Amino acid sequence: MAFEMAINIVNDLYKGRGIALINKRPTPVKVLKSRGTKITSGYYEEKSTVDYDGVYKGRAIMFEAKSTKRPHFPLSMVTAHQVDYLDRAHRNGAIAFLLVELAVKRRVYYMPYQLLAYYLMRAKKGGRKSVAQEELEQYGYVVERGRGVPFDYLAVVDKINQNS
Repeated sequence: MAFEMAINIVNDLYKGRGIALINKRPTPVKVLKSRGTKITSGYYEEKSTVDYDGVYKGRAIMFEAKSTKRPHFPLSMVTAHQVDYLDRAHRNGAIAFLLVELAVKRRVYYMPYQLLAYYLMRAKKGGRKSVAQEELEQYGYVVERGRGVPFDYLAVVDKINQNS
């Protein structure tokens, strides 16, 4: 929750500075009972897509945010419907990725969808069911402070698109 709150702050700063328009997607909930503004009973109406979507430099951008207290990223944290959504977004030209926080290391990593797909295929074939920090360091991207935000993940987007 703290990681998503930090992302929301970063996205508000991006929006306020005219850099990007990226929104937190609400999970669709069917409310059965409420007391004032507090939901006391309800259920998820449908599977959500991903945590965030928006527009950056004229392109759709979609990503899922995950935080773990482990020193590695368990692939089980990403659900099949989230992978499917990121895959469809990627195939349709969107910028699709995961933001992964290794809380114990106090690091945020940008994992492009293609890298996530590789790790999931590796796990499916009997390989590791998680991504080690060393792999995130080597094949992913460390998200650094920049543009006056705590972690400037759009700087990574720029770096990747500059190299393509």
